[in-house]
Amino acid sequence: MKFAWVDLRSVAADRRESIVDATVHARLAGVLDDRLETLALLPPTVQKLLVTEDGATLAPEAADVADVVLTRIRTTAELDKLKLAAADRPDRFGAFVEVIDDPTLRVACAAAQALEYTVVKFRDPTKIPLEIVIAAADKSPGRLICEADGLEEAGIIVDVLEKGSDGLLLAPKDANDIFGLTALLASSTPDLDLTTLTVESIEHNGLGDRVCVDTCTHFEKDEGILVGSYAHGFVLCVSETHPLPYMPTRPFRVNAGALHSYVLGADNRTNYLSELKAGSTVLGVAADGRTRRIVVGRVKLESRPLLTVRARSESGVEVSLTLQDDWHVRVLGPGAAVLNCTELKPGDKLLGYLATDKRHVGWPVGEFCIEK
Repeated sequence: MKFAWVDLRSVAADRRESIVDATVHARLAGVLDDRLETLALLPPTVQKLLVTEDGATLAPEAADVADVVLTRIRTTAELDKLKLAAADRPDRFGAFVEVIDDPTLRVACAAAQALEYTVVKFRDPTKIPLEIVIAAADKSPGRLICEADGLEEAGIIVDVLEKGSDGLLLAPKDANDIFGLTALLASSTPDLDLTTLTVESIEHNGLGDRVCVDTCTHFEKDEGILVGSYAHGFVLCVSETHPLPYMPTRPFRVNAGALHSYVLGADNRTNYLSELKAGSTVLGVAADGRTRRIVVGRVKLESRPLLTVRARSESGVEVSLTLQDDWHVRVLGPGAAVLNCTELKPGDKLLGYLATDKRHVGWPVGEFCIEK
C-alpha cells in the first residue's frame, strides 16, 4: 500500500493550518518539515519527519518530537556516517538525497538499499533515474519516497516500472491538493468476484456495428475486459492473445462487441463501447478476478455480422452480450477456458460479473430501471 508525506517547508504560513487539518482528516501518513517547533504542534496521529543537514546538531527535544530524522546527504562518506547512526535505531533515521548527477544517483541507490527511509528528489524531469533507484531498492526492506512537483507528476511516479516508489512527498499549494493526493493513492483497482454464467441461447442477428478495443497494454492469456448489453451483467471477453489461423495474434486487442454495449471501467463506472477513444481507460480483468487500469490506444468500429449470447447466473440474473459473428471472437469460461463464440451452445459455462447498481451516464445510481 502506497503512502504520502506532506512537505510543509515551502507552504505559506497562512495556509499551513488548513493543510495540516486536511492532512489529518485525510489520514495521510506523515508531515515533513525542517522546523522542530512546527512538528511539535502536530497531533500524534501523523508521523513527524524532521529534515536536517549532515553534521547538524539536533536539539535535545528532537528525540521526543520527531518520529524520523532525515539527513541530507550527498556523498558515500556521509551515507556511511548515517548508517552508523541508524545501526541501533534504523526506524528513527533516514536519508534525503537530491539526485543531480551520477554520483548522487549512486548515493541514492545505496541509501535505498541500506536504510529504512530514503527520500529522493530529482533535478531533471526524466524518470530514468527514478527507475534506476526503484530497481536498486527492489529487494530492500526499506521504503523509498519520491518527491513530486505537483499532483500530475505524483500520478506518473506511482506507475514508474509498474510499481513506483513506496511513498510520495508533496508540497501542496492548498488543502485541495491533499484530497487530490488521497484520491490518487486510492486509485488502485479492487479485485472482482466473478461468477459463472450458463448459456441459454445463441441468436444470429445479421449485420451491425462492432467495436475492437486496441489498448496500450499486452494482455495476459487469462485476461480481457467485461462487456455486456445490460449494466447489471457482463461477460469476460478475452483478448486476441491466443493463436488464430490466417492472422497473427494481437495481444493488445479485444474484439469486444456491438457499439451499444457497456464496458466496465475503474471506479465502478461504465462506458458505452461507442464512447471509447484514444486515451480512454477500461478495466482489465483476469479470470481470477484481479484487475488493473488499462489505457485505450484506439477503437475500431466496423460493420460485421453479429450474434447475441444470452446467459444466466446461478442466482437467476440474465446477462446478454452481442458479438461479431465469427469463430475468432472469444470469451472466457471458468478456469480461463478460451471459448469461440460461434461454437457456444446452451449449457456452456462463461465467466461474468454481476453488478447490483443501475446506471445513469455510466455512474451507479439507486433508481428503478429495467433492461431487457
